[in-house]
Amino acid sequence: MSKPTILVTGGAGYIGSHAVKALQTVGYQVLVLDNLVYGHQDIAKTLGVELIIGDTTDRPLLDKLFSDRAISAVMHFAAYAYVGESVSQPDKYYRNNVVGTLVLLEAMIAADIKNFVFSSTCASYGVPQQIPITEEHPQAPINPYGATKLMVERILQDFDVAYGLKSVIFRYFNAAGADPSGAIGEDHNPETHLIPLVLQAALGKRESLTVYGSDYPTPDGTCIRDYIHVSDLADAHVLGLQYLLDGNQSEIFNLGNGNGFSVQQVIDAAREITGKPINVVMGDRRAGDPPALVGSSEKARRILNWQPQYADLHLILQHAWAWHQKRHA
Repeated sequence: MSKPTILVTGGAGYIGSHAVKALQTVGYQVLVLDNLVYGHQDIAKTLGVELIIGDTTDRPLLDKLFSDRAISAVMHFAAYAYVGESVSQPDKYYRNNVVGTLVLLEAMIAADIKNFVFSSTCASYGVPQQIPITEEHPQAPINPYGATKLMVERILQDFDVAYGLKSVIFRYFNAAGADPSGAIGEDHNPETHLIPLVLQAALGKRESLTVYGSDYPTPDGTCIRDYIHVSDLADAHVLGLQYLLDGNQSEIFNLGNGNGFSVQQVIDAAREITGKPINVVMGDRRAGDPPALVGSSEKARRILNWQPQYADLHLILQHAWAWHQKRHA
């Protein structure tokens, strides 16, 4: 008996494409909806997945999709995720991340599809009050991006009560790395994530890397972040989906390594792995950057039996380096 069909919104993007591959690996039928604003058609083609080019705000498209296809659940990655841009263009973020999700959920309810896996973020916590951050930590986002994700979390809780829509919400930390096979990986434009920026500098694609702040109360003065391998993230989403399809109640999980690495540690490890000089410019702190962000994933390990396979920073960087050489060299 074949497994059900899953709609993956944003499935041509970074995390979404790795979730598609993880779903395919265990036998799910997958359909991708992506407007290709940040997704890549060639990545969808590499995966051999059916791609529908469209937007989650397009209700007629969603209605037709849900009526034509027997879809059992939706994994939702179709969000804008640039923190700085969310501050300068909040309307763009509220329209896509909140309104787009609301339209999608309304179409799901109309089609009697009641299982939803949501890509949320640790940005909903704001500045941490304690480390590691658990799911019970107060949510007080300090930018519109984090606020949009928190709003959707509230919508999902209300939709569960009103319509019986069950959801698994994943709040994750810094997605990093690439598929170990090298077939797919991270390709953002513009790029704002530390590891690809470091590797672009190693490839000579940028003259230098700016480190924002070297005077934080951390061992080496640079920010500490929790880097989680994108393939481990994808595996968690498959486990979360199965948890819902097994008839369980809605739940919220953090996804992180539980270990933090400083910006300087990432740069040092990248120099070691690439064998390349990486020019670094020390800049001032950015407003709103906490000294450390590290999450506890104990709940996901306990309830979903999630076991990250690639927690080592060097391994994360090796996979990312192989992808970036293939993609950009």
